[in-house]
Amino acid sequence: MEEKSIPKQILSFLSKKFNLDDDHAEHSLVIENINKSVEFKGTNLWILIFAIVVASVGLNVNSTAVIIGAMLISPLMGPIMGLGMALALNDFELLKKSIKNFGFAVGVSIVASAIYFYISPLSVAQSELLARTTPTIWDVLIATFGGLAGIVAQTRKDRTTPVIPGVAIATALMPPLCTAGYGIAIGNLSYFVGAFYLFFINTVFIALATYAMVRFLKFPRTQVIDPKKSRRIKHLMITITVATIVPSVILAYSIVQTSIFENSAQKYVQNVLQFKRSQVVNTKYVFNRKEGNRIETTLIGAPISNDVISTAQAQLIHYGLENTKLILRQASNSDPIDNSALQTLLTTNSDIILEKNKTIEQLQKRIKQTQDTLPSNDISLEIGALYDAIESVAVNISPRHSTNGKDLGTIVICAVTTKENQILEENEIAEIENWLRIRTKSNNVKLLMFQN
Repeated sequence: MEEKSIPKQILSFLSKKFNLDDDHAEHSLVIENINKSVEFKGTNLWILIFAIVVASVGLNVNSTAVIIGAMLISPLMGPIMGLGMALALNDFELLKKSIKNFGFAVGVSIVASAIYFYISPLSVAQSELLARTTPTIWDVLIATFGGLAGIVAQTRKDRTTPVIPGVAIATALMPPLCTAGYGIAIGNLSYFVGAFYLFFINTVFIALATYAMVRFLKFPRTQVIDPKKSRRIKHLMITITVATIVPSVILAYSIVQTSIFENSAQKYVQNVLQFKRSQVVNTKYVFNRKEGNRIETTLIGAPISNDVISTAQAQLIHYGLENTKLILRQASNSDPIDNSALQTLLTTNSDIILEKNKTIEQLQKRIKQTQDTLPSNDISLEIGALYDAIESVAVNISPRHSTNGKDLGTIVICAVTTKENQILEENEIAEIENWLRIRTKSNNVKLLMFQN
């Protein structure tokens, strides 16, 4: 038997590792399962409404955990995969059924979320809501690869895999629909359009991913159509794909450009606008391709000379900020100081100073209290005069707490060191303890004996 070459062995190994035929379910069973998940009535419809309300609450209170829970119980993935499979199999009955149920589900979802947000007392758009209003090319990638993972999981014999719930979370079908409902409830068209566009991106590319994987796995077509009709369908799919992806690319490009500008501007401010006698208290970065970018800063402290400002402006080019205008507002300028920023700084500094003053006052009281109640030098001299055997005395008052944090007051600790080869008798120790109680006016006294 001829031995395979190394490249052929590697190719054979990779072919086995990436093979999808081993645990492939019967084609008829996969088609039947997707057919069942397409229809919205009874249980599926109620689950959809419940999921929409849960997702709306999560967006309303800005809770990521609640939103994820809503995505896990959402049944919206079914009709979208049904669309992709119907196109791949030329199954026009399944296509009509998927479009009908998909449109109904979307309508119910938007109405349910709009009603919730209309009656909700919380009307402020939280970050989770705003995140669904500006879709980008990255949402296209998420929907595409999420859809591929979803259809691969659907075609396996073991459908208990955690992939399908994970796809529901990754592609995030529910939050954009809820945000679209929010836009209707508050009358904000831009929110509605942005959120619905994100949902449309997810729908189109999950369906396309399903179409591609079904063709890759060679599912048998339900019926054969003439070449002209097949070309028309393909042209329509390409048109929808391009029309969907182009705006997201433009938005993504704008976001990337804004992010690059802001990062460069932050580095510029941190490295260049550092003055010994002036401080930047507020900075605003404005990215505008038409009118030009701006860095607006507010300074307090000693006025900055025009020469220094000119030097700072000359440094813009070294940070990739050639078309950026630097606006410095300071006390010596005719431009008004940003009062809100100054007020925030003054309030913050006042709070810090007040807190430090309280700490200093407490420490001064503690020192005074210790000095008043425990004149340690006098106590040492008096004990030394009474007992010749004692060489040194250390006395201190210390707060005492129980192991559960309860305040037990204070205790006087006195450490006595005797001279070499000399010790104190028990009655002498008792006398010193009693004397300390009277001298320090404290009943809690602990005497520690040490010998040289």
